[in-house]
Amino acid sequence: MVCRKQPLYLPRLGAVAYIPLTVLAVPASVLTLGGGYLFGLPVGFVADSIGATIGAAAAFLLGRTIGRSFVISKLKDYPQFRAVAIAIRKSGFKIVLLLRLVPLLPFNMLNYLLSVTPVSIWEYMLASWLGMMPITFALVYVGTTLKDLSDVTHGWGEFSKTRWAMIILGLLVSVFLIICVTRVAKAALEKALAENEDIDDILSIPELPTVADSAARLDQPLIIKIDSAQDNHEK
Repeated sequence: MVCRKQPLYLPRLGAVAYIPLTVLAVPASVLTLGGGYLFGLPVGFVADSIGATIGAAAAFLLGRTIGRSFVISKLKDYPQFRAVAIAIRKSGFKIVLLLRLVPLLPFNMLNYLLSVTPVSIWEYMLASWLGMMPITFALVYVGTTLKDLSDVTHGWGEFSKTRWAMIILGLLVSVFLIICVTRVAKAALEKALAENEDIDDILSIPELPTVADSAARLDQPLIIKIDSAQDNHEK
């Protein structure tokens, strides 16, 4: 089997490519598979993990600053996010982590929606990085496997029966772990959101207004305020 070394700057370029592509809402799975195909499992995983986190942070900051009006206009398209926004006020890091593990909302849109919640940029980045690790590893593994299969079909290498068994076993284990992690995270997320149902019922406001100072800072969140006593103050 021919071993082909790649320049060290290529994985760095792959990580940097995540930034504009994530901001432009290009499907993240395509990028992650490509990282595994081009760079292999160890390097591809590191490059994709770092790139995905930086790209998510870039979209988050864009939504928190110049893209604020766009994000606010999109809130009505995601009514389920209202419960998420309420829960984040209580457990920001935990909810962001669970949202990354459970595909409740589209990955790229979630980057923008979370920008109008009180979660800090540092909690957001750490929770996103940890929460995206399982699916990143699985997709990079699939991409690496596709590259190996491509090498075999082009006559650049061959697999022994043991190697075939390891590939199949690895794929099965990856799928099993993703299913298990997703189920556990989904149950935890549903429990966390259910804890806020009483608050949600009391508020019973059809829309989720967003209030922020005109001069937003990159390190400060926009605050979603749900004024439960707005009518009571009017006397």
